[in-house]
Amino acid sequence: MSTVLLLGATSDMAVAIARKMAAQGNNIQLASRNAARLAPLQSDLKVRYNIDCTVHEFDATDFNLHLSFFESLPVKPDITICVFGYMSDNKVAGQEWQESAKIINSNYTGAVSILNIVANYYAEKKSGVIVGVSSVAGERGRQSNYIYGSAKAGFTAYLSGLRNSMHQYGVNVITVLPGFVYTKMTADLKLPPLLTATPEVVADAVASAIKNKKNVIYVKWMWRWIMLTIKTIPEGFFKKLRL
Repeated sequence: MSTVLLLGATSDMAVAIARKMAAQGNNIQLASRNAARLAPLQSDLKVRYNIDCTVHEFDATDFNLHLSFFESLPVKPDITICVFGYMSDNKVAGQEWQESAKIINSNYTGAVSILNIVANYYAEKKSGVIVGVSSVAGERGRQSNYIYGSAKAGFTAYLSGLRNSMHQYGVNVITVLPGFVYTKMTADLKLPPLLTATPEVVADAVASAIKNKKNVIYVKWMWRWIMLTIKTIPEGFFKKLRL
């Protein structure tokens, strides 16, 4: 039995992942800025799966408290899954720095801050698993979401370097690229069903990646080839596209 820490536990994907990992017999630590909202999930997981489940206050953008947050955990996690993120209107973010900063700090800086702490602990212990949920939006910048995409690109690159660094310590670092997902955040968007996953599908993919010690996974296999195609389009032509 392992202890799994979920950072950003109020998101739809995190809830599905928590249920999947609990169903496998793991103890769960739910961490979120809105920790009070996690009480119903905590109760359900404990009763339904007969596991230990704790709730913790965690703000991804309050970097100064990340070390004390991790040190305060009653049991240090064997598996840490970073699910938090934030996406908003790119035009607004391009005009208002506070919105850009919120996107960058929520999707990149906050993740680096807390995962550096986790990684140092795992390196000393010489075991552990880190899972970062990034995005295919980081594969190539597009006019529709380049601020969010650039933050996710940074996160993807960070996870790649961290994986390289942690390998010598026996720590597995997994990058998850979901593509479109049906969540509250995308509820107003018209998404192509073939390319869109449910939170439960994402949870299954994460659990499988942990079990099989994967490095990088695309939740929907089509996205690997879609993004490969997009990345090979010459820049002179690509900049004229409305994507």
